[in-house]
Amino acid sequence: MRLKAIIQYDGTFFSGYQVQPNGRTVQGVIEKVLTKMHKGNHVRVTASGRTDQGVHAVGQVLHFDTELEIPSENWLRALNTMLPDDVEVVSITEVPDDFHARYDVSEKEYRYYILNAQEKNLFRRHYTHFVEGELDLEAMYEASQHFLGSHDFSSFCAANSNVKGDKVRTITDITVNQEENDIIVRVRGTGFLYNMVRIIVGTLIDIGLGKREPEEITEIIAAQDRSKAGKTAPPQGLYLWEVSYDKKS
Repeated sequence: MRLKAIIQYDGTFFSGYQVQPNGRTVQGVIEKVLTKMHKGNHVRVTASGRTDQGVHAVGQVLHFDTELEIPSENWLRALNTMLPDDVEVVSITEVPDDFHARYDVSEKEYRYYILNAQEKNLFRRHYTHFVEGELDLEAMYEASQHFLGSHDFSSFCAANSNVKGDKVRTITDITVNQEENDIIVRVRGTGFLYNMVRIIVGTLIDIGLGKREPEEITEIIAAQDRSKAGKTAPPQGLYLWEVSYDKKS
C-alpha cells in the first residue's frame, strides 16, 4: 500500500532534504529508519520537493510504498520513536496507489521570517533572517502585489539553476505582515523555481530599506535577468509551510 506522510523538520543541521553522498539529509534519515523497519529492504520516499541546507519545513509531504500492515497510529509512533529530534512525522495516512507527493501538488505555501529589530537575537539566529534597519512594511506589501499572477520569473531564479523548459510560474497569493519584531512574507503558488522565494524576499528587503521603489518589481520581472533582482535571502528564515493536493489525497 502507499502511505502519505506530513513531516516537519528543523533544517539547521541538515545538508538539505535530498539524499547526497556526503551529508546528513532529511530523506536519508527517514529512509534509514524505514529500511530498518523493513528488515534491511531499502524503502525510498518521494517528497513534494527538495529544500536546501538550513531551510525548515512545517508541512513537507512525502509518500512511500510498504507491504507492512500497521495501523496509522502505530506508524506514527514507530517512526517518531526512531527518528532524530529534528524530524517529526505529523500525520500518516493511506492513499491511492497512484498518489504522487510531487506530481500531484496543486499549490505550495512558503513563509519567510525576517527579524527586524535593533539587536540580534542569539537564540533565533537559525530560524529568522536578522535585518537591522527599519523596514517599510507598506512599501514591501505594495511591491509584493506585482508578483501576483503568472510571469516568467527568470529574474528570480538562481543563476546556476538547471531548470528545463520555461520559467513561467504562478503566484496565487502573497502577503507581508508584522508580528512584533517579525516581518513574515507568505507566498503561495502552483510552483516555484530554485531560490525563487528567497530572491523575492531579498528584493522586498531592498524595497523595505528604501534601496528600490515598489514599482520596480514589474521592470525586474520583465527584464528576465537574475542580476536585476536583489540578493538571495539566507536559508534559515524560510519554511515550507503547506503543500496542497487535489481530491486524490
